[in-house]
Amino acid sequence: MTKQERAARTRRALILSAAEVFDQEGFAPASLTMISSRAGVSNGALHFHFANKNAVAEAVQGEALSVLRQIAHAWPEGTTPSLQSLVDTSHTLAQRLQDDVVLRAGFGLSGDTTWKERADLRRHWVDWVSSGLTVVALADDVATGDALAVIAATTLGFEAMGRTDPQWSTREMFTRLWRLLLPRISADNGTGPVAPEGTSAPGGVVPGPRWWPERQDAPH
Repeated sequence: MTKQERAARTRRALILSAAEVFDQEGFAPASLTMISSRAGVSNGALHFHFANKNAVAEAVQGEALSVLRQIAHAWPEGTTPSLQSLVDTSHTLAQRLQDDVVLRAGFGLSGDTTWKERADLRRHWVDWVSSGLTVVALADDVATGDALAVIAATTLGFEAMGRTDPQWSTREMFTRLWRLLLPRISADNGTGPVAPEGTSAPGGVVPGPRWWPERQDAPH
């Protein structure tokens, strides 16, 4: 392994460790010593990559935002987005929030009042939902803004509550949400093919690969 490869591995290990610490402790109580110790590196190695705790948090949230953009990617041009796309993406988000500590920490930092973030994952999610609702078929008496308010508040509420009780960020919980909402907001009043449980294979949404390497030996 070259020096450059070792440095990249160390940086990624530090970001993963920071995400774990931020997810468990929050931004304010977290310390650089906690982060470096969990990563198995010295404080000096940490400072080689990051000037301070703010810089580490920015790196965590930047990586988390990249993951969210893979999940809630731009609506394809030339196609008509459907409510099914929104349902499926919400299930993927729920699954990834359980499996991916970097994504989870990024959302946590977005709602942490002790740190002023540059990237706001919650805002990105709301904007993505909003962009889809402007073109999907909604019931005639359902205003786009009303649908957005309910969907955004509920999905982000599940994310926030899932931080202390993981049952809130599950496929079952999101399915219950859509079973309640779809008959009201869908243009066909729920008689169409929109599946509240999502259209992925049985057993749940399969999350994409994690961006970090598995930790085998402590990085140097």
